[in-house]
Amino acid sequence: MENIPTGERVVIGADFNGHVGEGNTGDEEVMGKFGVKERNLDGQTVMDFAKRMDMAVVDTYFQKREEHIDYILCRRGNLKEISDCKVVVGESVASQHRMVVCRMTLMVCKKKRSKIEIEKKTKWWKLKKEECCEEFRQKLRQALCGQVVLPDEWKTTAGVIRETGRNVLGVSSGRRKEDKETWWWNQEVQDSIQRKMLAKKKWDMDRTEENRQEYKELQRRVKREVSKAKQKAYDELYTRLDTRAGEKDLYRLARQRDRDGKDVQQVRVIKDRDGRVLTSEESVQRRWKEYFEELMNEENEREKRVEGVNSVEQKVDKIRKDEGRKVLKRLKSVKAVGPDDIPVEVWKCIGEATVGFLASLFNRVL
Repeated sequence: MENIPTGERVVIGADFNGHVGEGNTGDEEVMGKFGVKERNLDGQTVMDFAKRMDMAVVDTYFQKREEHIDYILCRRGNLKEISDCKVVVGESVASQHRMVVCRMTLMVCKKKRSKIEIEKKTKWWKLKKEECCEEFRQKLRQALCGQVVLPDEWKTTAGVIRETGRNVLGVSSGRRKEDKETWWWNQEVQDSIQRKMLAKKKWDMDRTEENRQEYKELQRRVKREVSKAKQKAYDELYTRLDTRAGEKDLYRLARQRDRDGKDVQQVRVIKDRDGRVLTSEESVQRRWKEYFEELMNEENEREKRVEGVNSVEQKVDKIRKDEGRKVLKRLKSVKAVGPDDIPVEVWKCIGEATVGFLASLFNRVL
């Protein structure tokens, strides 16, 4: 018993030749109230074993006639799966031995993945389409009561921009994308995969040879279509490499391959100080603990403050609109948003009103 993992179900049935006795005072954790006779030495041995192994005497939880009593043990945590336990009187297996029946209902469930909640984001990337950009400008002007100039208050302006963006452009679903290389999927591949999934469900519900053959055939067909679609997509990519669009595709593939090679979702290999690979979860956690304790408690040399430096006080020129206009023109698009959740594309979409607003804002900051 000590060598059996605690997560496995265990049922013990044997000729114990003992009586655990009536009642369960003092032994409530391992037996019910429906034992029989007085406890003898063999019965006490059964009870001691059950306590040590965290098991329960199943029969004592069901009220039966005395001739229907014999003992079956199971783990205490699995008692809820047992609905009955009895001796079949009419069936003699051997002399002085009758069949013991224990009725169990085992629920085997698939382990569900824990859902990772991701913050819903505004679909700012739609602003690269001119029609979306024009609609965004009109809705923003309506939210500002027809004004062309943005309000000087930062919180007011940022709030109106974010709200207009959510209403016009929409927000993401918040679901995590699966890490699959599916950029080359076409409609034929998607339809084939859908048919394969339906065939798999049909086979799961009705395990006939016909359904199995149908599923296997669709599986082979999907593999062929995926291979053809992938080859076709790569052939088109190679012909476009000299163009601007092909260059973007190449960078996207390189970034995706780089992400796939990093240990982001799982720890693949962790080594200890001596270079030995750690396999158990406890040893991996212990090694991470050691690493961060060293990292966070290491003392570095501190830079000394320079003494005797004279501060210079003079008037600072204000930021001009033409300076802001040049900077806004040079800013790169498709960058991660900051804490304000407003990307560069928004300021470029708004146009000239951005220049005056940002110049006024930065001058107040300065």
